[in-house]
Amino acid sequence: MIEEILIRDLGIITEATLPLGRGLTALTGETGAGKTMVLTALGLLLGDRADSSSVRRGANSLSVEGRWQVGGNSAVIAQVEEAAGFIEGGELILSRSVTTDGRSRATVGGRSVPAGVLNEIGSALVVVHGQADQLRLKSSAAQREALDRFGGAPLAKALSEYQRLFSEHKVVANELSGLRASLKNRLQEAEDIRAAVVELERLDAKPGEDQQLAELAARLTHTEELRIAAADAHEQLLTESYDGQDAVSLVGRARKALENASAHDEKLAVHLESLREIGASLNEIAADLSGYLASLESESALSLDEVQNRRADLAAMMRKYGPSLEEAIGYREGAEKRLLELDSSTDTIDKLAARESALATELEAQAEILTAARNSAAEELANRVSLELQALAMAGARLHVTISQTPELTSTGRDQVALLLEAYKGAEPRPLGRGASGGELSRIMLAIEVVLAGSDHAPTFIFDEVDAGVGGQAAIEVGRRLAKLAQDAQVIVVTHLPQVAAFANRHLLVEKSDSTDGTQTSLQKLEGETRVAELARMLSGLGDSNSARSHAAELLNLAADEFPALHA
Repeated sequence: MIEEILIRDLGIITEATLPLGRGLTALTGETGAGKTMVLTALGLLLGDRADSSSVRRGANSLSVEGRWQVGGNSAVIAQVEEAAGFIEGGELILSRSVTTDGRSRATVGGRSVPAGVLNEIGSALVVVHGQADQLRLKSSAAQREALDRFGGAPLAKALSEYQRLFSEHKVVANELSGLRASLKNRLQEAEDIRAAVVELERLDAKPGEDQQLAELAARLTHTEELRIAAADAHEQLLTESYDGQDAVSLVGRARKALENASAHDEKLAVHLESLREIGASLNEIAADLSGYLASLESESALSLDEVQNRRADLAAMMRKYGPSLEEAIGYREGAEKRLLELDSSTDTIDKLAARESALATELEAQAEILTAARNSAAEELANRVSLELQALAMAGARLHVTISQTPELTSTGRDQVALLLEAYKGAEPRPLGRGASGGELSRIMLAIEVVLAGSDHAPTFIFDEVDAGVGGQAAIEVGRRLAKLAQDAQVIVVTHLPQVAAFANRHLLVEKSDSTDGTQTSLQKLEGETRVAELARMLSGLGDSNSARSHAAELLNLAADEFPALHA
């Protein structure tokens, strides 16, 4: 809801405050007084294109500021937060300035934003009727949404169930499509894995085998060198020659030399014990070398070529499935698990295909239920709006709500909704906005909004030219319907008709005056006698006419009696 709009240096307006609030606000004034400038100011706040020619002569720039109470409007709050703006105490401030050189600046909740952001937020705050390009229900999607809201709980339930099925079907269909698209790749992957498993089974590598083979290859490569070295070392330690001078014999002789004398000196006894230990160690080493020489002859049943070929096979395996031998061996276990997954994919596809088919059948059935609910709501909406049109001086006019079927199911069903106007009895129904004047279009939208008001949490509505070509009783009916709409929403109407203005609970006069600074426009809130005088002027052109004032007072009393809550 708009609380207030502040205007500075716009057109012929130097400075003006437009106090607004709940209910119905009427803006009246002589032709050329500046009512258009008020709508221009609002348009700037809603993101309309800036025009430097709108800056008041002698000023450098114009500015417009609007204060809104957004309450729990989650859509607006989310948009403001996305723009990094602030809402304090439920109040949102929008502003727009335009300089004489055409530069424009817009802010949302204290943050500078592109004018397009104002347009997005404004569309959720205000609905303007009066020109074809301002038609809220001009798109098929908007017309379908309006019909769905009008349909109430039964239609909402049918739509909710349909959208649940649609969402579930889409998830299953996408998963099925993905599995089918990857089936060829899965088959190739399974074939490659099977070949790998066969290769790994054939090699049958053991953990640590690569290191063992490396050590064996090194020994086999240097066998003769190792044999000579071991044999020579053995010969030096313990020779088989009768007169050999080996280490064991020499240590034995040294030990014998000390055996008799050690009894006379304990120090020699210590050395004697050391020689005995050295002799034992030398004998043990000699025995080990003898065993090592024997092992060189029988250590491996494999030749060096066979060992090197095995090592080459293991190296190739590690390059493909490693990099380590342990990882290559572990690949086999993982490959077997993956094969089980791939082999089960065909079963998964079959199950998903069955589920997708069942959901598609359910979805088609629910789409028919949704269409039936919309057809029922469409008939009632058309009848109720058509009755409203009769009372708004559009005799013979009828609204038609048609529902056609699209080839494919969408997230909202298969229905394409169109609101068509039969301008007079027997005329060909045409889309809204075609073949109707601005005033007629406003009355059409007024009739629709009044009917939808009970099913829609409406934003602020602004009607311009709603009374074009209307007078007498029809004018009173326009006022009644605006007041009825204002019971659940904020409504602002620019009007020349006293019958319409009388139903407003807030009456603002746009007045032009001449001064030394040029022509200026001011806004005045009318109450009591000043309001009676303005209505009398609108009725007869004479604000001080007793009969006109009496008629004006009668209109005000009529409105207050019919809508006491608005005029309390």
